[in-house]
Amino acid sequence: MTSGTTPPQTAFPGYCRNCGQPTEIRIPPGDSLPRQCCGHCGAIHYDNPKLVLGTLPVWEDKVLLCRRAIEPRYGLWTLPAGFMENNETTAEAAARETDEEAGAQIELLDLYTMISVPHISQVHGFYRARLLSPDFNPGEETLEARLFEESEIPWDELAFRTVKQTLQHYFADRKSDVYPFRSLDIIGPPPK
Repeated sequence: MTSGTTPPQTAFPGYCRNCGQPTEIRIPPGDSLPRQCCGHCGAIHYDNPKLVLGTLPVWEDKVLLCRRAIEPRYGLWTLPAGFMENNETTAEAAARETDEEAGAQIELLDLYTMISVPHISQVHGFYRARLLSPDFNPGEETLEARLFEESEIPWDELAFRTVKQTLQHYFADRKSDVYPFRSLDIIGPPPK
């Protein structure tokens, strides 16, 4: 963080994950940012951005979207995605989330977009994917899964700006059938 402000995750002291004693917020020796530090056992706890991984699944000329059955953004449309778990690769996380949210069988292609969202300490990555079947079996987090042609995309009902940007780039790139990797930033919350 270049602004010199305390990251939101470390704004308040907590408890040490190693020994359970209270922590304090301070800049440890050799570091430049405030961290959760335990005065009892010496542990330094780093709170880093969360990774959200998903896919942009395609069947013929249509894209698969899921209507969210959970907050945030209940009822809005998104690409199948979610938080990466420990002990999995980014590709495994994207494929797992696609299966969990859409019940879709895919062939995973290349990483297509990586979008930094620093105001919420997240990084969203979307892989392009080829659907192996137009049949879906959505999980508990999804009200419905559906294929959309470009003209049918519910642009005003998309849950997240990262999804909208990924879809916009995809439809623009599809015209030339060249899909370069895109690294983007979304700075600040959406306008109200």
